[in-house]
Amino acid sequence: MELKIRRRFTIVEERAIEAGKVAETPLRKVAAVCVLENPYAGKYVDDLSALIEASRGLGKSIGEQALAALAPFKVQSYGKGGLVGTAGEQEHANALLTTAFANPIRDQIGNAEAWVSSMTRVAGPGAMIDIPMNCKDDVYVRSHYDGMTLVLPDAPLPDEIAIIFCIANRGRLNARVGGMTFDEAQKKSA
Repeated sequence: MELKIRRRFTIVEERAIEAGKVAETPLRKVAAVCVLENPYAGKYVDDLSALIEASRGLGKSIGEQALAALAPFKVQSYGKGGLVGTAGEQEHANALLTTAFANPIRDQIGNAEAWVSSMTRVAGPGAMIDIPMNCKDDVYVRSHYDGMTLVLPDAPLPDEIAIIFCIANRGRLNARVGGMTFDEAQKKSA
């Protein structure tokens, strides 16, 4: 199956100040979004394996898109999600977000062993979605529990799926709830 990409978005958020405190390194979050034609819109299909297999190339492409926008920083956390237009099913986005999709991105990032948190839903254009994020090395790095809230003004149309991959260069600004540090997680995964 060949996925038909209709539009791409790259959303970059960068923060350097929170609660009046200036961060030495700003927090940059990037959302790479691909809006696809949903090949299963309006019909039920038992076997979604063709969609899962096609997601490998999408993962590689969306990973390149996200990493280009994060530069010159390196990835410390990530998350994924999808919005399915009203003629589709939530399962269509989930089929595009399995490890087949995520592993090419993990390979580009390097040393990304932690599971990738996700969120999917059926919605119309302009719907809000919160993409949860966690540390790429270990889900127990509390400073990296974060997310991005996105609104895509003209997506998804009823016959579309918007696939989203988010990355960040560090944990939350002023994180101070304890637990394993990012450096400790990297040593543990090395």
